[in-house]
Amino acid sequence: MKKAVMVAALAALGCAWTALAEGRSCALNVEPRTVEYPWMSIARWHAMNDALKARAAQGDVDVLFLGDSITEMWDGQAWDSHFGKYRAANFGIGGDHTGNVLWRLQHDGMERLRPKVVVLLIGVNNLGLCNERPEQVADGVKAVVAQLRALYPEAKILLNAILPNGQLAGDERRSRTQAVNRAIAMLDDGRHVIFRDDGARFLEPDGAIASTTMADFLHLTPKAYATWGDALVPEIDRLLGR
Repeated sequence: MKKAVMVAALAALGCAWTALAEGRSCALNVEPRTVEYPWMSIARWHAMNDALKARAAQGDVDVLFLGDSITEMWDGQAWDSHFGKYRAANFGIGGDHTGNVLWRLQHDGMERLRPKVVVLLIGVNNLGLCNERPEQVADGVKAVVAQLRALYPEAKILLNAILPNGQLAGDERRSRTQAVNRAIAMLDDGRHVIFRDDGARFLEPDGAIASTTMADFLHLTPKAYATWGDALVPEIDRLLGR
């Protein structure tokens, strides 16, 4: 399914957390995809995972992007113009929660990689698809960071805050997201883990999210990916020592 089709499918579903929430325990539940979604079948998840496993076997990755659909769906032009100068690889899979990422890190030959920088964004699906509490989600993110530190002890982990979602500033999911971000910000040690919150870049002056930024108020538009790329490149350059 092409990225635009995925976005349309999610928008058609309303991306309503209350409608999609499974009430599952995901944060520390290390597992591959076990739930069929209209926009992502289990078979497609495994096909994507197999492709990423093959990419890991190739090595030659200096900048590893890891996460869910917001990572997977990087606009091609924005990706090439911002990250083409690096040996970068995109290991995002739509719908992943922290337990899925933990499984991928433990089962897909990821130890073959030796990234210098890992750009991590994960957790929104723990809130939206699994309906977990912020403290549960934070524990899941902490576990992913710990796994990355064990796999890549020399790498710098650029831990991104979960981006704002929900159209209006008063949306209930905003407060839950902010609670997770406050907890995972404490992982920043200034050396191996660097926390970054670019959420304000995607908000209007009144705190709302424009449809030109996130068409479904969750996934970034090409314009927003360009904005995010502009923010990430100087930090990645710094962490690479450029």
